[in-house]
Amino acid sequence: MLTVESSGIPVAYATAFTLGVPLVFARRKKPVTMTDNLYVERVPSFTKGIVTDIMVSSEFLAKGDRVLLVDDFIANGDAARGLMRIVERAEAELVGVGIAVEKAFQAGGASLRERGIRVEALARIASLAGGRITFAE
Repeated sequence: MLTVESSGIPVAYATAFTLGVPLVFARRKKPVTMTDNLYVERVPSFTKGIVTDIMVSSEFLAKGDRVLLVDDFIANGDAARGLMRIVERAEAELVGVGIAVEKAFQAGGASLRERGIRVEALARIASLAGGRITFAE
């Protein structure tokens, strides 16, 4: 299981614990304990309005690993695509994407589905117009 720090960790941890699989999270800042063998991708964050690098140590993601991406929100899908590029570079296998809340009025989830990627969301929001939450069917 793979997510991005920090807001994705609680959802990914609960999922990993339930499935009995290890959890790895991409860091946004390089700690001194990380080696030079990193997978790094630059990703914009729609929610935070910034561009950051996300990184995963190669010691935690290897060729042939089966990886489920889990995150709290998906808007435009930039974080998910960055994680997918890391999975590809590691020559691991992406098995799907799990999202707590999908902003279905933005293109992220749909763009991944169009690529044939299985995306499951606990809740899909169709609109936030007029200060009201409208859920997608």
